[in-house]
Amino acid sequence: MTEMDVKAEQELAAIRALLIEAYGIEGDVSPLPGEHDLNYRVRVQDGGQYLLKLHAPGDADDLGMQIAVLDHLAQAAAGLPVSRPVLDREGASTVKATLRGERTARLLTWLEGDIWAKAASRCPTSVDTLGDLLGRLDRCLEGFGHAGTKRVYAWDIGRADMHLPHVDLIDGADKRVAVGAILERFAASVLPKLEACPRQVIHNDANDYNVLLDEDGRVSGLIDFGDMVETWRVVEIAVASAYALIGTRDPVGTIAALAAAYHRVNPISETEANLIFDLVRTRYAVSMCMAAKQIRENPENTYLLVSQEDVWRELQRLERENRAIAVARIRDACGFAPVAHAASVVRWLERNAHGFSVIVKPSVTKPEVAVFDFSASSPEAAQWAALDAAAAETRIAGQIRGQSADFGIGLYGEDRGIYQGDAYETATAGERRSIHLGVDIFAPAGEPVHAPFAGKVAFLHDDAVAFGFGPTVLLEHATDTGDIFWTLYGHLSRSSLAKLAIGQPISAGESFAAFGAPEENGNWAPHLHFQLVTDHLGLEGCMFGVGLRDQWQVWREVSPDPSVVLGLSVPASVIVARDKDFLVRERHRRIGRSLSIAYSAAPLKIVGGEGAHLVDEDGTRWLDMVNNVCHVGHCHPRVVKAAQAQMGKLNTNSRYLHDSLVEYSRRLASQFPDPLNVCFFVNSGSEANDLALRLARAYTGNRDVITVDHAYHGHLSSMIDVSPYKFAGRGGEGRPAHVQVAEMPDLYRGRYRYGDVDAGRKYADDVRNQILALAANGRRPALFFSEGILGTGGQLTLPEGYLREAYAHVRAAGGLCLADEVQVGFGRVGSHMWAHQTQGVVPDIVTMGKPIGNGHPMAAVVTTEAIAASFANGMEYFNTFGGNPVSAEIGLAVLDVIRDERLMHHCKVVGDRLMDGARALSRRHAIIGDVRGYGLFNGIELVRDRETLEPAACELDFVIAEMKCKHRILLSSEGPHHNVLKVKPPAPFSAADCDYFLEALDDTLGRLSP
Repeated sequence: MTEMDVKAEQELAAIRALLIEAYGIEGDVSPLPGEHDLNYRVRVQDGGQYLLKLHAPGDADDLGMQIAVLDHLAQAAAGLPVSRPVLDREGASTVKATLRGERTARLLTWLEGDIWAKAASRCPTSVDTLGDLLGRLDRCLEGFGHAGTKRVYAWDIGRADMHLPHVDLIDGADKRVAVGAILERFAASVLPKLEACPRQVIHNDANDYNVLLDEDGRVSGLIDFGDMVETWRVVEIAVASAYALIGTRDPVGTIAALAAAYHRVNPISETEANLIFDLVRTRYAVSMCMAAKQIRENPENTYLLVSQEDVWRELQRLERENRAIAVARIRDACGFAPVAHAASVVRWLERNAHGFSVIVKPSVTKPEVAVFDFSASSPEAAQWAALDAAAAETRIAGQIRGQSADFGIGLYGEDRGIYQGDAYETATAGERRSIHLGVDIFAPAGEPVHAPFAGKVAFLHDDAVAFGFGPTVLLEHATDTGDIFWTLYGHLSRSSLAKLAIGQPISAGESFAAFGAPEENGNWAPHLHFQLVTDHLGLEGCMFGVGLRDQWQVWREVSPDPSVVLGLSVPASVIVARDKDFLVRERHRRIGRSLSIAYSAAPLKIVGGEGAHLVDEDGTRWLDMVNNVCHVGHCHPRVVKAAQAQMGKLNTNSRYLHDSLVEYSRRLASQFPDPLNVCFFVNSGSEANDLALRLARAYTGNRDVITVDHAYHGHLSSMIDVSPYKFAGRGGEGRPAHVQVAEMPDLYRGRYRYGDVDAGRKYADDVRNQILALAANGRRPALFFSEGILGTGGQLTLPEGYLREAYAHVRAAGGLCLADEVQVGFGRVGSHMWAHQTQGVVPDIVTMGKPIGNGHPMAAVVTTEAIAASFANGMEYFNTFGGNPVSAEIGLAVLDVIRDERLMHHCKVVGDRLMDGARALSRRHAIIGDVRGYGLFNGIELVRDRETLEPAACELDFVIAEMKCKHRILLSSEGPHHNVLKVKPPAPFSAADCDYFLEALDDTLGRLSP
């Protein structure tokens, strides 16, 4: 053993003795790296771990600050993943120690994880969780103060201007120029804006060696509070971003993601969001100045030179980014408008569009327009790509003549594959700009261009390269509120530029330019590229005419849809398709979050449908086994054709006479026995049930309702009141006083089960009990709600005689009986057109929805003449869209398809096949407790024990996920315990589909852990 080894062992022995004496802790001690302090990992026998820090003599305020902040966080933020102080035997957080001189010892709890810089698990989640942690940390530090945090600190980038004198110490002229420009911008532009931002104590050093990640890439710890300082809050985001983006594919995207995560828990202002990109660059500039100064003071420290190469590389990447786009992306990620005044400009354009002048061919009052598809997905994309300018010009002119059009257009928002060359590359490797930001107007060379409204010449540029913009003009305009924007005109003639000067006023309608020929317009077929610009991105006359798909939410603000200016008779723009992550984000921002997303962990983007299948964005076909709405099959051609044909003729309200409405009411009523022969038409099942309740109250004069436990009858307030599935669930307000809840007739796990031939009567007795409860308070029921099969109850088939007995009790008490066929109607049960018919009853009111229009929003109520007459009490009933001609034609087409394709019989045959197959599987898989249903409305209940009936809800979650991921089958759960596999596919679900499902279910159940 060397002398050094002996000394090291003596030091470790001294530390072990210190731990025993001061803390009563015995354990193994191993050294850790440290710049100024001595750090040790302590492992004790019970598996616990600690961090022992021996602080060198120094600034008492600095050490006191670190001690105070952990004490503060221990009280204010017990859940944050930061070290916690361990007190000594005397209750103190520090202990005096002698090791390599006098030191102050602190024992801290150990944080598990790998340091960010070396963690293999680093991923986008790491960035999100870091932003979240820092946001929560800074919220907890808002009220924290300490003398040590008020220092003038060189690593506080809020004081970056102090480093301007050190720029000349940096080696390399290019580096000095870049750093100098950043620091000068900080002093002149950033710092004055920071003055309006909130200040507080921040961690200030969430670098890639101070952040820990767990095996899933989530932040599991933040260490080292030695760089804390009181400064502007937004500096926290900038410092962390400077390290988080290292080595990432998209550095601005990383900054934006971290800022967004911070903002979600600790909202920042628009000003702060605007400054983040500059502050990240400033952090790099400060780092390079600090390193240069330290190298001059300590030339042997070659590590500084190596580490600064990483800093310079990342700074160069940021310098290649367009600053305005970077700021817009960060703003967007935080929920701010990417371009602050863009919406105001668009509103001004919309308000004033009636007075705009025509840009091309103003003498033509209503121009005919030929629309071209230049998108990469166009069937003609390869043909267009193969044409030179002359051939393209000939083809375009031919199509315009062939359609007797005045000119042609290429669309805004098209994703085009024709843009080649380096000019369309971005700072992010592998990403190219391809989304068209303007509208192309095709006409012969020399066609005059007119200003749509007054402005002045702002920029002139001749992009004289192949496939460039050619001669380009930007006119500057101002709204009535002073917002500045521009209109861009590209591919002009060179003579157009020659007669214009910067600042030259242009009046509305003035002919100020002309279309250029291919040899001068960038080698394109003659056309005008017309574009709106709210921010020229500092590019001035070199403004981009093509944007990036993955950042479209930013680019469409930079260059909004110019259709508002053109006012054409045809659409001049297309929707830009986006990835699933973006769509989820936008749904959460713009649509109520209570609207859930199927398979939220891995949602599907569905773009098409056919029969019993849905088709996603990649063309993958998914067997849809939960869509009883598209009853006759997704996009059934007869239904689609009926809708299109009627839309092309007329769609108006039902106050006018129309044959289709009368015919549809006749056809629909013919599906019911007398006296059910009067129809009301609405737009949804919820509306239908609400109207039914009004009918019942009008007829009976009573207000109370009896409903079945765990039932769901709609989302209107009146229907939430009669839906225990909602009012008794999370977020519900409990049972209203006018609602009585009858026991759910569950033959599998209820009080009366399979084999009890009198179960129907016994369950119906509870309906009588609810009537008696009303009578005890001098009230009577207006309406009894029930489905023919209980959907949300778990796809429960009713015991024989249940509805017959329940209806008798209700009617004897003066109430009416409603059959809710919104889920189960139109032949789905196979044996009958309506599920209530399986019980041998005739209701007083029937409500229908979902399958009635095969996905079109329509619904209906059918009742008796007497009940309908009671509703005609002087208050007119009118539903604007209920029974409109388009809905009537769609409803007729659905009835025709059910009849002509024998779908009711088909549902019985395939439904029996499915249930027989599922019951056969139950003999191999004990987890299948019950198989039930009629036709293609089925439930397969999973249980962990067939005796105790313990619900297998987690196992069902696994089954649903696996059936989706491995077999491309879409399913869902149902029932009070969420353990019933819900089966209700479109009626064209075939025998082959059935067999495929059964084989997949067999495979999936076989992979469940026993």
